[in-house]
Amino acid sequence: MKLQGNKFILISSHAQSLINFRGDLIASLKKFGISVHVVTPKINKNSNDYKDLINLGVVVHQIPLNRKSINPFFDLIYLLRLVGLFISIRPKYVMGYTVKPVIYGSIAAMICRVPRNFSLITGLGSFFGDELNLTSKIIHKILSYLYRIALSGSDKIFFQNIDDSRFFLKNRIIKSLDKSEIVNGSGVNLEYYYKSPFPSEVSFLLISRLIKEKGVIEFSQAAKKIRSTYPNVKFILAGWYDDKSISNITINSWVEDGRLVFLGKLEDVRDAIENCSVFVLPSFYREGVPRAILEAMSMGRAIITSDSPGCRETVINDISGYLIKPKSSDELMLAMLKFIKNNNLIHEMGKKSRQLAEDKFDVHKVNEAMLKGMNIS
Repeated sequence: MKLQGNKFILISSHAQSLINFRGDLIASLKKFGISVHVVTPKINKNSNDYKDLINLGVVVHQIPLNRKSINPFFDLIYLLRLVGLFISIRPKYVMGYTVKPVIYGSIAAMICRVPRNFSLITGLGSFFGDELNLTSKIIHKILSYLYRIALSGSDKIFFQNIDDSRFFLKNRIIKSLDKSEIVNGSGVNLEYYYKSPFPSEVSFLLISRLIKEKGVIEFSQAAKKIRSTYPNVKFILAGWYDDKSISNITINSWVEDGRLVFLGKLEDVRDAIENCSVFVLPSFYREGVPRAILEAMSMGRAIITSDSPGCRETVINDISGYLIKPKSSDELMLAMLKFIKNNNLIHEMGKKSRQLAEDKFDVHKVNEAMLKGMNIS
């Protein structure tokens, strides 16, 4: 396939993730004179998302995608439209991230013989968890097979944590680690997520999609127990609903009984983080590296999170926060009580957390590593 200039196609399942998580990477690519094209599901051209993408200086291509559908017909149509786009654009580079963009983007790149084909694994999600029902096990098998085909054609596979790379190797999704590289999550912009002062009262914040795998129920249970003894401690939940979410009836009941405050979906999380003492994410979801934690670290907040893939990378236990057993509201409560009983830990661990963000998760360092891995430098 003859190239038309130095073009890079970035494939995503969410327009907002391109803006929020890949904006700095896009800017870095453009500094090398690369024309960046993005593929996203359908969005309204009058929406803020569309305008924000255009402001990034990219060319936007919209291809319908149902990221949760298991209908092979719809996925085949998605693949064929990617193939058609690649034939038209003739890119030098292609990179997909999240499940279907990785799988079908890589297969389309193989079909079209794109010179440089990259895959970014941003976590494995619920279908690669430990406790699967029969349907989930079948989907797990299908995804593993499709990943095996797709990643066989990748020139470089970027993983965001070592657990995922080992999982793919152990389960023979990839044959070796020769073509893989570990990067420190998506990185975080240390200037945008500025180091901020703490509120006067102790408060804990959780920001996530409102699904049980993120530990939202454990957070609620711990909040109820602690507030029975420490009624002045504040618990804040922010997040958004989807078709797998805990019901709004349940969350409203938590608000009504006084255990927590619910902020809903936030366009900008900085005010919420600034008004918390400690950030909490007791996730047992197969994370890449949770972006919400990185944002809180950058703003100088100690972290309580699960000792599980993706999450454990963000905490030096007993130094910048606490790693707890997944699915344990009791361990979460005990970790919170340490901060409540010793407020100095809020400041000391928050300082260490910011330092870890600077040393390991600075978005410019992460992007530099990715560009080097793609031989763009």
